[in-house]
Amino acid sequence: MKEKTVIGFIERVTINGHEVLAKIDTGANKNSIDLDLASRLKLGPIVKKSTIISAHGKSFRPVIKAKIVLGGKTINALFNIASRSHLEYKVLIGKSILKLGYLIDPIKECPK
Repeated sequence: MKEKTVIGFIERVTINGHEVLAKIDTGANKNSIDLDLASRLKLGPIVKKSTIISAHGKSFRPVIKAKIVLGGKTINALFNIASRSHLEYKVLIGKSILKLGYLIDPIKECPK
């Protein structure tokens, strides 16, 4: 059995050489990044559009590819772009990344 990397609900991730805090969300299928953060990190181009169904209804979001480092693993992943300015964490990591060998420990603290 492949060894899993243990992470907490909040983790430091590196995107384009910049470290940011990300929320780990086992209820989300896809990953999301804040529009302003994606712009500051010069992420892009847009590779497709994705349909997102949430409690707020159905929406369409642009999707970009980004290389991130999470728990010491480097991953090329897709992120939909949305305004997350009203949220504490500008990056959300969903099951599309978590299924690559991560185990979530709810008491694990984010390293300072």
